[in-house]
Amino acid sequence: MLGVVLWSDTNDNKAVIWCEDHGDLAFFNGGSEQPDALLGLDAGDLVQFELSEERHQRYAKNPRPVMHGAYSGLSDTLCAQTPDKVIERRPAGRQATRAGFETGDVISFAAARARQSDRTLELV
Repeated sequence: MLGVVLWSDTNDNKAVIWCEDHGDLAFFNGGSEQPDALLGLDAGDLVQFELSEERHQRYAKNPRPVMHGAYSGLSDTLCAQTPDKVIERRPAGRQATRAGFETGDVISFAAARARQSDRTLELV
């Protein structure tokens, strides 16, 4: 797999990598197993690595540099795309509706069954 290093810490031998498949980020934690794996890797470097997944988490193993600085401004560009504050998408106290249902409502199965049985009794 190819990816771009978004963040790295050579002291802790850790990195976060954006994968070419645009799936979840891959985390590299070399620890003591691969003590020299991150030497010379920095944010923006294009790397090749082996990808594994454990418990819904993606891990990069054996990262190897392909091109240093290939995407040196990528992490800054991504940060610039993040809004400074969270924008409220709906007016407070009002839920968006779709096909007559309130999107934020959670329907209790027990309550729904009770309403259904009440309707059945009324029809009889």
